[in-house]
Amino acid sequence: MQTKTRRIRAYLRWSDKGATRNPVYLGEVDYDTRRKNLAEAWRRAIERDLVLPQEETPASSWAASGSVRASMRGNRSRDTTPEKLLRKRLHERGVRYRVSHRPMPGMRRTADVAFLGAKVAVFVDGCFWHGCPDHCRWPRTNEEFWRDKIKGNRARDFETNRLLKQSGWLPVRVWEHEDPSEAADKIITVVRARQLLAAPKTRTSQINHSQELGDGDHSATPQDAPGGHAVGEQAAAAPETGRQ
Repeated sequence: MQTKTRRIRAYLRWSDKGATRNPVYLGEVDYDTRRKNLAEAWRRAIERDLVLPQEETPASSWAASGSVRASMRGNRSRDTTPEKLLRKRLHERGVRYRVSHRPMPGMRRTADVAFLGAKVAVFVDGCFWHGCPDHCRWPRTNEEFWRDKIKGNRARDFETNRLLKQSGWLPVRVWEHEDPSEAADKIITVVRARQLLAAPKTRTSQINHSQELGDGDHSATPQDAPGGHAVGEQAAAAPETGRQ
């Protein structure tokens, strides 16, 4: 893509024994979505006999057509536009995070954004792939397959949330259609609430450590206890953002 002219050029690339061959230029595409541009590029490749129609959709493919398959293969597993917009808003607010982090070692469950200290895992879910009730539109072809596919994705989301909670993490889910600024504010609220909940535990640990060293009586006074308890209640009352 040319930055100044905003022209989008389509190429056909392939590999042979691990080596990428010279790409074939297919021309410019100017549709408003990436999916349509991929479909148009695929159509041009077929017209020029660069790809045989019968090879457009292999028998092992779940896609109903070559254009659908091209769109599926073009979907990114990370660094999508909604993810990058959310990360930009979080960065502007001065918070730091990990990208594409696996909170549970040994399990292939990757959070789009993770706050390690607060143990908050954020997932930016696509409206189609995760069955958004407002924006998911079922394809007219192979509808039964897609319903089963998305149903399976939602079941996996539910299981991921359960496993994260068992491991002490808080899962937060954001739809791709949500305003990134509002989502960032809600996420930061959750992260800070978790940090407040952890603060009294840290203070208690420090007090116990001081007592073991013989630094004198540092036990909490009756005046101290209610204050710490109030902070814990306030943090616990903070609403959890996103889908659980």
